Formats: sequence, C-alpha cells, structure tokens
Amino acid sequence: MNRTPVVSSNLESVGYDADSQVLEIEFGNGVYQYFGVPESVYRGLMNAASHGKYHHRNIRDVYPYERIR
Repeated sequence: MNRTPVVSSNLESVGYDADSQVLEIEFGNGVYQYFGVPESVYRGLMNAASHGKYHHRNIRDVYPYERIR
C-alpha cells in the first residue's frame, strides 16, 4: 500500500485502501493496519491539525489492528 508522509512527532506516513477499508499507519516503531475504517475517518486523520491526537482519540482503541512490520 502506498503511504503519504505526514508531519507528526508520532506518525511517519499514512495509507488507505477504500475498497477494503484498511488504514495503514507507519510509526517510528513499526507499521500497523487498522481494519473496517471508513473513508471519512481516514480523511479526518489526514486533515487533522494533530495526526497523533486524532489517531489516539478516533482510531487507536476503536478499530481492530495488527502490526505488519
């Protein structure tokens, strides 16, 4: 999946596949995929003033995920 670099102290890059609703986030310590994420949440993350805070409040404990790297 192609990821877009983001300016954040926590996240390094973000990718999204609308067909499968998989959100992929690269952190300094690895890459994680989140499942069942609506496109509106992805857009919210990309447009947030703080990507890290948005992830913490709206994604981290809401969607199932797995570390892939």
